[in-house]
Amino acid sequence: MNNRQESAQIVALQALGWIAGQDELFARFLGQAGTDAATLRARAADPAVLGAVLDFLLSEEPVLLQFCADAGLPPQAPMQARAGLPGGDLPHWT
Repeated sequence: MNNRQESAQIVALQALGWIAGQDELFARFLGQAGTDAATLRARAADPAVLGAVLDFLLSEEPVLLQFCADAGLPPQAPMQARAGLPGGDLPHWT
C-alpha cells in the first residue's frame, strides 16, 4: 500500500467514525449504501467501502464542512483522500 492510499484510508475511517456518531446521518448512509451496520463493520477496512464513505460525505457540502470542522481538516482533504482510493481517479461528469 502506498502512502497516498494509506493517508486516504485514514481520512475515510475518520469520516466513517464521524458519520456513525450521528444517528440520522448514519441511517441515511446505510440506506444509500444498501447495507447494515454489521456488514459495514465487517468491511470497514475495504478501500471500496471507504471510497463510498467519502462519496457520501462529498455529496452534501454542509455535511462535508461540518466533518472537516470537527476533524480539524481543510475542506479539500476528503476530496484529496477520495482521489487516493479505488474509483477516485474516475472523471465526474456532474
